[in-house]
Amino acid sequence: MKLLVGLGNPGARYAGNRHNIGFMALDRIASDHGFGPWKRGFQGQMAEGRLGSDKAVLLKPETFMNLSGQSVGEAMRFWKLTPADVMVFHDELDLAPGKVRLKTGGGHAGHNGLRSIHAHIGEAYDRVRLGIGHPGHKDRVAGYVLADFAKAEADWLDDVMRGVSDGAAALVSGDGPRFLNAVAQRVAPPRPSTGTERPAKPAEPPPEDTRSTLQKLADRFR
Repeated sequence: MKLLVGLGNPGARYAGNRHNIGFMALDRIASDHGFGPWKRGFQGQMAEGRLGSDKAVLLKPETFMNLSGQSVGEAMRFWKLTPADVMVFHDELDLAPGKVRLKTGGGHAGHNGLRSIHAHIGEAYDRVRLGIGHPGHKDRVAGYVLADFAKAEADWLDDVMRGVSDGAAALVSGDGPRFLNAVAQRVAPPRPSTGTERPAKPAEPPPEDTRSTLQKLADRFR
């Protein structure tokens, strides 16, 4: 069984924030894959279901971002899971909007949600890094992540959510490349194939015949 954790802040006030993209990803997976209803548990909202042949529990901590690890640790202990069974979906400033990457272990890079999870379960869990871009200066980060996605970002955000959901079964089965490919198919779909043959060039019109009638007749009998 896998525990999929989405990071964000609870309540309508924060629902559209860039910081809540982890919540958004889990909502999309739950909807597309027919998970059971969301219910309270482990200081958050949880839903149970299956992704492919694997059982999965989705968890959205409601402790606010800075205390996310409390919820994750409690769920882990209840289900008798190890950090290797945990996958955390979170916003990533160091990736351009629409980019998605996977990572196992390592530092938290100053992300307060990851920092809290590190403190409660260690660092040996998987992360799905969902790029939101960087505002350009560290002093603007707090306001940027706690602001809603702009209307102009709606298309790429929807593509990423669809791709994450498409690849969710591959992700929990351990096939990271297949998961990332599912995302890429949504974010940057391949152009329709035209085959290996080049299209034929249109026929060029014949050159204009400027010969006189007498010349044409003479040329005919040469």
